[in-house]
Amino acid sequence: QEHYGGLNGLTVTWIGDGNNVLHSFMMSAAKLGMHLRIATPKGFEPDLRITKITEQYSKEYGTKLLLTTDPLEAADGANVLVTDTWISMGQEEEKKERLKAFQGYQVTMQTAKSAASNWTFLHCLPRKLEEVDDEVFYSPRSLVFQEAGNRKWTI
Repeated sequence: QEHYGGLNGLTVTWIGDGNNVLHSFMMSAAKLGMHLRIATPKGFEPDLRITKITEQYSKEYGTKLLLTTDPLEAADGANVLVTDTWISMGQEEEKKERLKAFQGYQVTMQTAKSAASNWTFLHCLPRKLEEVDDEVFYSPRSLVFQEAGNRKWTI
Protein backbone atom coordinates (compact mmCIF):
# COMPACT_ATOMS: atom_id res chain seq x y z
CA GLN A 1 0.00 0.00 0.00
CA GLU A 2 2.83 2.36 0.86
CA HIS A 3 4.53 1.72 -2.49
CA TYR A 4 1.50 1.61 -4.81
CA GLY A 5 -0.70 4.14 -3.00
CA GLY A 6 -3.44 1.53 -2.52
CA LEU A 7 -4.16 -2.16 -2.77
CA ASN A 8 -7.41 -2.34 -4.69
CA GLY A 9 -6.90 -3.93 -8.10
CA LEU A 10 -3.32 -5.10 -7.52
CA THR A 11 -2.34 -8.63 -8.47
CA VAL A 12 -0.21 -10.47 -5.92
CA THR A 13 1.61 -13.63 -6.95
CA TRP A 14 2.83 -16.13 -4.39
CA ILE A 15 5.51 -18.56 -5.58
CA GLY A 16 6.55 -21.25 -3.14
CA ASP A 17 5.29 -23.24 -0.19
CA GLY A 18 1.65 -23.37 0.87
CA ASN A 19 2.57 -22.17 4.35
CA ASN A 20 1.21 -19.91 7.09
CA VAL A 21 2.35 -16.71 5.37
CA LEU A 22 0.50 -17.70 2.21
CA HIS A 23 -2.56 -18.51 4.32
CA SER A 24 -2.49 -14.93 5.66
CA PHE A 25 -2.40 -13.55 2.10
CA MET A 26 -5.26 -15.87 1.15
CA MET A 27 -7.44 -14.74 4.06
CA SER A 28 -6.93 -11.03 3.36
CA ALA A 29 -6.23 -10.39 -0.35
CA ALA A 30 -9.82 -10.45 -1.64
CA LYS A 31 -11.08 -8.36 1.28
CA LEU A 32 -8.53 -5.72 0.28
CA GLY A 33 -9.50 -5.91 -3.41
CA MET A 34 -6.38 -7.76 -4.55
CA HIS A 35 -6.25 -10.56 -7.08
CA LEU A 36 -4.18 -13.54 -5.93
CA ARG A 37 -2.18 -15.94 -8.10
CA ILE A 38 -0.57 -18.88 -6.30
CA ALA A 39 2.07 -21.30 -7.61
CA THR A 40 3.04 -24.25 -5.40
CA PRO A 41 4.57 -27.61 -6.26
CA LYS A 42 2.28 -30.65 -6.12
CA GLY A 43 2.02 -31.82 -2.54
CA PHE A 44 2.83 -28.36 -1.12
CA GLU A 45 -0.49 -26.63 -1.79
CA PRO A 46 -2.17 -24.42 0.81
CA ASP A 47 -4.56 -25.97 3.32
CA LEU A 48 -7.75 -27.02 1.53
CA ARG A 49 -9.98 -25.38 4.18
CA ILE A 50 -8.21 -22.05 3.63
CA THR A 51 -8.48 -22.50 -0.14
CA LYS A 52 -12.25 -23.00 0.08
CA ILE A 53 -12.65 -19.87 2.20
CA THR A 54 -10.42 -17.93 -0.21
CA GLU A 55 -12.50 -19.06 -3.19
CA GLN A 56 -15.62 -17.82 -1.40
CA TYR A 57 -14.00 -14.45 -0.55
CA SER A 58 -12.87 -14.07 -4.16
CA LYS A 59 -16.45 -14.51 -5.39
CA GLU A 60 -17.84 -12.26 -2.66
CA TYR A 61 -15.38 -9.40 -3.31
CA GLY A 62 -15.12 -9.80 -7.10
CA THR A 63 -11.44 -10.64 -7.25
CA LYS A 64 -9.61 -13.30 -9.23
CA LEU A 65 -7.91 -16.34 -7.74
CA LEU A 66 -5.56 -18.71 -9.55
CA LEU A 67 -3.94 -21.83 -8.13
CA THR A 68 -1.32 -23.50 -10.31
CA THR A 69 1.91 -25.47 -10.21
CA ASP A 70 3.51 -23.18 -12.82
CA PRO A 71 5.41 -20.18 -11.39
CA LEU A 72 5.56 -18.43 -14.76
CA GLU A 73 1.81 -18.73 -15.22
CA ALA A 74 1.28 -17.30 -11.74
CA ALA A 75 3.68 -14.40 -12.37
CA ASP A 76 1.82 -13.28 -15.50
CA GLY A 77 0.58 -9.72 -14.95
CA ALA A 78 1.63 -9.62 -11.29
CA ASN A 79 2.27 -6.32 -9.55
CA VAL A 80 3.82 -8.04 -6.55
CA LEU A 81 5.89 -11.23 -6.54
CA VAL A 82 6.18 -12.87 -3.13
CA THR A 83 7.97 -15.89 -1.78
CA ASP A 84 9.02 -17.17 1.62
CA THR A 85 11.18 -19.90 3.06
CA TRP A 86 10.68 -23.34 1.60
CA ILE A 87 11.91 -25.02 4.77
CA SER A 88 10.21 -23.76 7.92
CA MET A 89 11.23 -24.51 11.48
CA GLY A 90 10.58 -28.16 12.21
CA GLN A 91 10.95 -29.16 8.55
CA GLU A 92 14.75 -29.39 8.49
CA GLU A 93 14.66 -33.18 8.00
CA GLU A 94 12.64 -32.63 4.80
CA LYS A 95 15.24 -30.27 3.30
CA LYS A 96 16.48 -32.57 0.49
CA GLU A 97 12.94 -33.55 -0.55
CA ARG A 98 11.73 -29.96 -0.44
CA LEU A 99 14.64 -28.53 -2.43
CA LYS A 100 14.00 -31.15 -5.12
CA ALA A 101 10.24 -30.41 -5.19
CA PHE A 102 10.82 -26.65 -5.44
CA GLN A 103 13.25 -26.77 -8.38
CA GLY A 104 12.11 -24.15 -10.88
CA TYR A 105 10.39 -22.01 -8.21
CA GLN A 106 13.27 -19.60 -7.55
CA VAL A 107 12.13 -16.02 -8.26
CA THR A 108 14.40 -14.54 -10.93
CA MET A 109 14.27 -11.78 -13.53
CA GLN A 110 13.06 -14.50 -15.93
CA THR A 111 10.10 -15.10 -13.58
CA ALA A 112 9.32 -11.38 -13.66
CA LYS A 113 9.43 -11.04 -17.46
CA SER A 114 5.66 -11.57 -17.73
CA ALA A 115 4.83 -9.56 -14.60
CA ALA A 116 3.36 -6.07 -14.77
CA SER A 117 5.77 -3.28 -15.74
CA ASN A 118 5.60 -1.92 -12.18
CA TRP A 119 6.30 -5.23 -10.41
CA THR A 120 7.94 -5.39 -7.00
CA PHE A 121 9.26 -8.22 -4.84
CA LEU A 122 8.52 -9.15 -1.20
CA HIS A 123 10.00 -11.77 1.14
CA CYS A 124 9.47 -11.82 4.90
CA LEU A 125 13.10 -12.86 5.54
CA PRO A 126 15.44 -14.48 6.25
CA ARG A 127 15.93 -15.36 2.62
CA LYS A 128 17.80 -18.29 1.07
CA LEU A 129 19.39 -18.03 -2.38
CA GLU A 130 17.35 -20.97 -3.72
CA GLU A 131 14.13 -18.96 -3.07
CA VAL A 132 15.13 -15.75 -4.88
CA ASP A 133 18.31 -14.90 -6.74
CA ASP A 134 20.53 -11.93 -5.89
CA GLU A 135 19.54 -10.02 -9.01
CA VAL A 136 15.91 -9.76 -7.83
CA PHE A 137 16.60 -9.63 -4.09
CA TYR A 138 19.01 -6.66 -4.32
CA SER A 139 17.27 -4.90 -7.20
CA PRO A 140 15.42 -1.57 -6.96
CA ARG A 141 12.23 -3.67 -7.40
CA SER A 142 12.83 -5.41 -4.06
CA LEU A 143 10.93 -3.95 -1.12
CA VAL A 144 12.15 -6.55 1.39
CA PHE A 145 14.00 -4.10 3.62
CA GLN A 146 11.10 -1.63 3.74
CA GLU A 147 8.85 -4.62 4.47
CA ALA A 148 11.10 -5.66 7.36
CA GLY A 149 11.19 -2.10 8.68
CA ASN A 150 7.40 -1.83 8.58
CA ARG A 151 7.06 -5.16 10.37
CA LYS A 152 8.99 -3.77 13.34
CA TRP A 153 5.96 -1.60 14.17
CA THR A 154 3.82 -4.69 14.75
CA ILE A 155 6.19 -6.28 17.26
